Formats: sequence, structure tokens, C-alpha cells
Amino acid sequence: MATSRSEDFLGQKWDRCVADTLIKTGGGLTLGIVFSAILFRRRPWPLIFGMGAGMGMGYANCQREFDEPFLVKAEKIVVKPKSVDNAATIN
Repeated sequence: MATSRSEDFLGQKWDRCVADTLIKTGGGLTLGIVFSAILFRRRPWPLIFGMGAGMGMGYANCQREFDEPFLVKAEKIVVKPKSVDNAATIN
């Protein structure tokens, strides 16, 4: 059975965090370009606003992911029946 280290879980969280932030920043930039070109006569503030909103959403998602505790998957929990010896020693 392969063991997994806490560094691996932390690395996976960082990878997801960086990828999510880049995707949201790129989406905000894209929407900023579209709105700047179509509605706001090529002004730069929609670009900046879109990038900032995307980075803010990515940061909030990362903060939520790092704040949540490690959750045990339900399919990995094995319930063992109590033996008669253990029940007698507890009382």
C-alpha cells in the first residue's frame, strides 16, 4: 500500500489554487477586453477591473480550500466489530 505524505496534499492544494487563480484572472481579462472594446470605447479600466475581480475570486477560493480541514473519504472508513474482550475491559 502506498503511503501519502502531507506535503503531497499541500502540493495538490497549491496546484489547484494556482490553476484556479490563473483561469479566473484570464477569464476576467477576457471579459474586460470584450467590454472595453464594445461598450467603453477602449478604456483600460474594464481590463484592470476584470483582472482584479478574477484574482480576488481565485484568492477567495484558495483561502477557503486552505482553511478547510482534511476530510476523510467515506469509502475509506472501515468499521471493525467490537470483540468481547474489548467490551469487558472498557467497563
